Amino acid sequence: MLTLESLTRRFGETVAVDDVSLEVEQGEFLTLLGPSGCGKTTTLRMIAGFEIPTSGRVVIAGREVTGLKPQKRDVGMVFQNYALFPHMNVWDNVEFGLRSRGVSRADARPRVERALALVEMEGYGKRKVQALSGGQQQRVALARALAPEPPLLLLDEPLSNLDAALRERTRDELRALLKRLGMTAVFVTHDQEEAFALSDRIAVMSRGVLQQLGTPEALYASPANAFVAAFLGRANFLPATVEGAEGGVLACRLAAGPVWRARAADGFEARPGAEVRVMVRPEALRITRGASDDGLRGRVLDRRFAGALSFYRIAVDGGPELLAPGAGEAAAAGDEVSIAPAPGAAILAFAPEGG
Repeated sequence: MLTLESLTRRFGETVAVDDVSLEVEQGEFLTLLGPSGCGKTTTLRMIAGFEIPTSGRVVIAGREVTGLKPQKRDVGMVFQNYALFPHMNVWDNVEFGLRSRGVSRADARPRVERALALVEMEGYGKRKVQALSGGQQQRVALARALAPEPPLLLLDEPLSNLDAALRERTRDELRALLKRLGMTAVFVTHDQEEAFALSDRIAVMSRGVLQQLGTPEALYASPANAFVAAFLGRANFLPATVEGAEGGVLACRLAAGPVWRARAADGFEARPGAEVRVMVRPEALRITRGASDDGLRGRVLDRRFAGALSFYRIAVDGGPELLAPGAGEAAAAGDEVSIAPAPGAAILAFAPEGG
């Protein structure tokens, strides 16, 4: 449905998007994820036609659209601020996208009705948009984008202005709606939890470069590099030295003492004696009172309540601070504890920082 070929966008000496290539399948929900300034919105705007690439191609449904104006690309767009017209009522806002494409009022009527029904806004046609809540305005913006029935829907952080509870409910409804319609969507966000909840696949970007593309599960379990590992959820990093390697599994001597076995990240090779960074998710660690051969001694700094579990920040003797989960009574600030990998823990080894 959508193909980006070596897409690049420069603004003077600044490279906002650097040689990005990817394909989005029919009916797929793809998220462009990354921190502010990573190039995700610029990439979306090049797909929509609001930015022209410095080089590269944009192909939608087999048709190259790289040089076409936005209205000629047959895509729907939902903006972060919704971009609704305050002087128009709900009906006129939704109809606008159709009328701008040359659809007559008579032909537009059933399509506006259908779009408003899809977002459960029937009966709101005569309301002024200023009289609507943030969630209702978001639905109107989505209805306007859906009314022309575009093969591709682009969404630029449309949920960021909603409160937490409404954002969670709206994202679930959005995914269910698009899956029911079989619509292809490209979504931009900096929120990894939002990306996990919505996406079939995620494209992680940093400094204009596509770092990794894959399913949420694959990215979380097998990040391609330390940036992806740290950006997608919580991650602990510890310096270590490789003492042995066999079948892609490294025996890593932590700077704080014990040896932990870690799988080398994809594409990373390290020989005995090499310096590495070991990455372990908090949920792969366990807190104990007694000493163990593979445990790190440390002192509890504080506890962060997170519902069923709490997360403990622990200063490791001779090492960095770690985050580890536990029940509310597992430890208290100031306690001396041991932190070790849980049975079957997934531990990865990356190149040292700056390496």
